[in-house]
Amino acid sequence: MHLSELTHPNQLHGLSVNQLQQIARQIREKHLQTVATSGGHLGPGLGVVELTIALYQTLDLDRDKVIWDVGHQAYPHKLLTGRYNQFHTLRQRDGVAGYLKRCESQFDHFGAGHASTSISAALGMAIARDLQGENYKVAAIIGDGALTGGMALEAINHAGHLPKTNLLVILNDNEMSISPNVGAIPRYLNKIRLSPPMQFISDNLEEQFKHLPFVGEALTPEMERMKEGMKRLAVPKVGAVIEELGFTYMGPVDGHDLEELIATFKQAHKIPGPVLVHVATVKGKGYEVAEKDRVGYHAQNPFNLATGKAIPSSKPKPPSYSKVFAHTLVKLAENDPRIVGITAAMATGTGLDKLQQKLPKQYIDVGIAEQHAVTLAAGLACEGMRPVAAIYSTFLQRGFDQIVHDVCIQNLPVFFCLDRAGIVGADGPTHQGMYDIAYLRCLPNMVLMAPKDEGELQRMVATGIDYTDGPIAMRYPRGNGYGVPLMEEGWEPLEIGKGEILRNGDDVLLVAYGSMVHPALQTAETLSEHGIQATVVNARFAKPLDTELILPLAQRIGKVVTLEEGCLMGGFGSAVVEAIMDAEITASVKRIGVPDILVDHAKPDESFASLRLTPPQMAETVRNHFFSKQPSVVS
Repeated sequence: MHLSELTHPNQLHGLSVNQLQQIARQIREKHLQTVATSGGHLGPGLGVVELTIALYQTLDLDRDKVIWDVGHQAYPHKLLTGRYNQFHTLRQRDGVAGYLKRCESQFDHFGAGHASTSISAALGMAIARDLQGENYKVAAIIGDGALTGGMALEAINHAGHLPKTNLLVILNDNEMSISPNVGAIPRYLNKIRLSPPMQFISDNLEEQFKHLPFVGEALTPEMERMKEGMKRLAVPKVGAVIEELGFTYMGPVDGHDLEELIATFKQAHKIPGPVLVHVATVKGKGYEVAEKDRVGYHAQNPFNLATGKAIPSSKPKPPSYSKVFAHTLVKLAENDPRIVGITAAMATGTGLDKLQQKLPKQYIDVGIAEQHAVTLAAGLACEGMRPVAAIYSTFLQRGFDQIVHDVCIQNLPVFFCLDRAGIVGADGPTHQGMYDIAYLRCLPNMVLMAPKDEGELQRMVATGIDYTDGPIAMRYPRGNGYGVPLMEEGWEPLEIGKGEILRNGDDVLLVAYGSMVHPALQTAETLSEHGIQATVVNARFAKPLDTELILPLAQRIGKVVTLEEGCLMGGFGSAVVEAIMDAEITASVKRIGVPDILVDHAKPDESFASLRLTPPQMAETVRNHFFSKQPSVVS
């Protein structure tokens, strides 16, 4: 059977191991060809090919449910569930999503993009099954890195308290999240990986007991207890801990041995209650380049499959915002030992790997644990340190209560650096940084700022370090800067809450925030071609807003446009409208940003165009709103 003929995972039933190995080779070929062409996550999926095939051969996927954690390890799942012919559209607009989406397939039982959610969701489904009197299997596949997230441990704690609830948890242990795992749990997992396989100890002991005189096929309760006691003596420490938490532990199993995997899963399905199967895999399996560089090949832009090297762009690009942030922070940290950079398992993505290399004592990786990262930063701030929590906008959502309770209420000087703020492209709605302006602006004591370019970002890094009156946050986009001149040192902090005028005009006021400042200048240029002269303000701060600058301009000009790369509801434009209304100024306001929708995966340029956020589109919006009809008035 060729992979292209496989439209339903139940077609794996009855296939021989040799046939399944052929399917595995075809999955890897398609996986590699697609990611090399269009980009995407590489290493995670390559490591779970055999795991996926073996699990699906032992399940009835018309009834049973499989829940994948994060989702970027689920490319083989997509290829086995009828998406082979569309897989070339991976992460492209209107194509196959890079993560799990319930609306995409009947086999995507739970959407995923953030880590540590699978066990909670699977347990909820298992409880629902039991309450409804159903009898299907529920399995959760979670990566070892996701176990550093407290939510996964909370779910394990709950599941272990339900001995009659059948639930299979498969731990995909490849010693990695994106970067190598950190913490005590991965260290213990590593110990167990190096121990002899234990998955069949229980069965082997039972077979030995059955051959004893007077025992026969049925074990007495006393023999059962003896068997379990002997098993516990043999199971390594981590397995024993899992069993003490109420799970039956099986493993570690070779994650690339189909026969062993199939036998283990079949046995696991027979065991009542919560079961954890520990599967040892190799991230990037089958592609030598990815196996050797498991961090670099976690995800890739288009690359040469033969060499593994990235396809060079046609012209050099300015440095990314992440690189400029990291370089500036390292320079400041070299002269200030109080500065400590904190990442939640995203060292390379945030650029903090540069801090780790240069000043390892001033670098902390907490694992996939954003809540802990925020409160850890609060504790550091209590003792006079200058904590810099570099966390993607979409991931900081997970630490919202800690921002409120542990940072803002106590007014602690924690510096939040929100990478990937705004539109992120192919990763889709789980990763779009749309909401940070709204969810941080409402918090007392919080200061919010965003740079117009990479040069201003340097000054804002210095501002965040310098500011000690309370928490402060800086958002900046994914991607490259504009190529503006950068400084090696001597960055002057900005005055808190002060914007700047970049262009003067009497017809309309454009007030832009962060990444929308340069597009606002381009919009003003387009408007001038139609005889409309615009004043352009770089707000710099969403909170406190520079009302001393903005309100007199709004009153004099009377026509105001706000521009932001974030959600309109509760965002920067809302802050400007509130300030105008509170000052009882009569002005007409048009807010431009992301409406109340989820932004799906696409190239960033495609997303901007579909949202009408390109300069020509925004200029047209301004003309239509203010200069083609009578506008509504906000007063």
